[in-house]
Amino acid sequence: MNKLVSAFLIGGLFGLGIAVSGMINPAKVLNFFDIAGTWDPSLIFVMGGGLAVAFTGYRLVFGQREAPVFESAFALPAKRAIDWQLVCGAAIFGIGWGIAGFCPGASIPALGLGYSATPIFVAAVIAGIVAARFARTRFTQPAAA
Repeated sequence: MNKLVSAFLIGGLFGLGIAVSGMINPAKVLNFFDIAGTWDPSLIFVMGGGLAVAFTGYRLVFGQREAPVFESAFALPAKRAIDWQLVCGAAIFGIGWGIAGFCPGASIPALGLGYSATPIFVAAVIAGIVAARFARTRFTQPAAA
């Protein structure tokens, strides 16, 4: 139960930060990408603030704790290589973000604003996740032992 309450509070804080920064408005995000037109650099400051908080938090948590509060161990990625799956996934993410003006994380708080495009975007993200998982299990070869 504490794990669920913790996730809810952290998600709420994230949503509040995204809302206060204006990043749930797709026009604001798209203006960041419009360098030759109505460029809005505020997204750089939002990302910089997020990176600073995350960097500090990771240094504090990993420096002082051997395990998370509500789990027995940290769930860290085992792969560290930059492979074609990572590059393609990042490219698809960036293209989708640039076209729609939504980051998947910011689209959830934006559902409450009533933009008609937001539920369509969330449905497309879910469909993309399902398709990617299907493709990964169907088309990837098992690693040689």
